[in-house]
Amino acid sequence: MERLWYLEERDFFAGLEEERELFLRRATCRKLEKNDIIFFEGDRGDSCFYVASGLVRIFSITESGKEPIFFLRRPGEMFGLAEVLNHFPRRANAQTLMPSDIHVMSSEAFDRLLEENYALARRVITMLGSRVRYLGDRISNLVTGSVLSRLVKVLISLVYEELTDAESWERPVTLPVRISQEQLAAMTGSTQPTVSDLLQKLQKAGLIAIAHRHITILRPLQLLAKAEEIVEE
Repeated sequence: MERLWYLEERDFFAGLEEERELFLRRATCRKLEKNDIIFFEGDRGDSCFYVASGLVRIFSITESGKEPIFFLRRPGEMFGLAEVLNHFPRRANAQTLMPSDIHVMSSEAFDRLLEENYALARRVITMLGSRVRYLGDRISNLVTGSVLSRLVKVLISLVYEELTDAESWERPVTLPVRISQEQLAAMTGSTQPTVSDLLQKLQKAGLIAIAHRHITILRPLQLLAKAEEIVEE
């Protein structure tokens, strides 16, 4: 089975408890509502963000009005790092998908924190490298992979934190957030009608169940295997 290394990003501060306390002490906590904009593409990259609770989408807006999603940032994850380290303008937009608590740190404060903590600086470098590899793989997948394969991998990524052992890969698991077909289409580089059709096929195959916009993956391991079969064909 393919090792989903790019989905293994758990809590950014895992194993760095002292650094976490320093960051939270020096950062400012913002309580945001659903659909609040955190920053727009082109804004100054003068701060970075840590998700304490909620869900954030990192997305772009095309000339045709489509909104492709690059990342979903969940509790424990950092974002805005690439720009804050180089003081570049934002290359995408960030928006909450549910009420969220976000800790914000200015570039100056974050620079000082990294200077004081080699382990934290190394964590940032490692994480940014992984994200670059992920984007490279995603571009390749958009060119060569089928829409169904991309959709399956998105669904698995959204429940990956719940799949902690071999047994959990055999049990039903529900996506932690309600996600629309339009959002799934944006994340897979497809269209809503195509995603709707594929979700129905996965449901008929007994791999997922859908009720009130909640998606439950009934057999995670078999679902992932389905994506790999498609790639190999």
